[in-house]
Amino acid sequence: MADAAVLQQLAPTGKLRVAIAIAPTPSAQFAIQDAGGAYRGVAVMLGQALAKKLGVEAQLIAHNGSGEIQNSAADNKWDVAFLPVDDERKKFVDFGNAYHLLQSTYLVGASAKFASVASANTAGLRIGGVANTATFRTSNKTAPNATHVSFEKADAAVAALRDGAVDALAFSRESLTGIQPKVPGSRILDGGFLNSTTSVAVPKGKPAALAYATAFIEEAKASGLVRRAFDEMGLKSSQVAPAGMPS
Repeated sequence: MADAAVLQQLAPTGKLRVAIAIAPTPSAQFAIQDAGGAYRGVAVMLGQALAKKLGVEAQLIAHNGSGEIQNSAADNKWDVAFLPVDDERKKFVDFGNAYHLLQSTYLVGASAKFASVASANTAGLRIGGVANTATFRTSNKTAPNATHVSFEKADAAVAALRDGAVDALAFSRESLTGIQPKVPGSRILDGGFLNSTTSVAVPKGKPAALAYATAFIEEAKASGLVRRAFDEMGLKSSQVAPAGMPS
C-alpha cells in the first residue's frame, strides 16, 4: 500500500483511473476492445499492475486517442496514462520515465506514388492520422507541403486509406503492423519521421504521483512486465526502453 500523499495524488477517488486510447489494432500505447467489450492492451496491463501495487482497484477510462487524453488532463477525469512524448504534450501532462522506444512512419496505399518518408513532403499528397496525437503533429511539421486530414478515431483513418480518401496514414510502426492487413496492397515505409518514447504520464502538479509512477515503470521494465505485455499483445518487435531512460 502506498503512503497517504501518493494515494491522495494518484488515486484521489479511491480507484486508479487509467486513461487508455482505443484503436483497431494494439500498440505500446493503443488498446483494443474485444468482442465481449473488454479492453486489452499494454496500457491496460500496466495500469492494472500499478493499481495492484497501490492497493486500489483500476478503473479504465477509454478515449479515442492520445490527444483526447492530453486535452482532459486538467479536468480530473483520469489519474495515470501511458502516452507518446512530444514537446506539445508536455504542456498538458508531466511525464515519468519511458517504457518503450517509439518510431512513427507511414502506411501507404497500393496506388501511392511515393516510397520514402522524405518524399511524403509533397504538395497534393493526403496524409491521414488521429487528431492531436504526437505522431500526427510531427507529420504536420516534417511534411508541411502535404495535406493533412485529421480523424477523431483511428478506425476512421484506416477506412479513409482503404477507400482512397487519403494516400497515407501516420501512425506508430507497431500500430501500422496491425493495420496493414486491413488495407489490401498497402505497405509500411522504411525509416521514420518521429523517433521518441512512450512513457507514463500524470496530470500536471502531482509530484508524489509522478515519482511513484516513474518508480513503478522502472520496476515493470526490470521485472519483465513490459516485455510480457508487449508479447501478449503480439508486439514482438516493440523495444523496451533502457533502464532509467527519461522522457
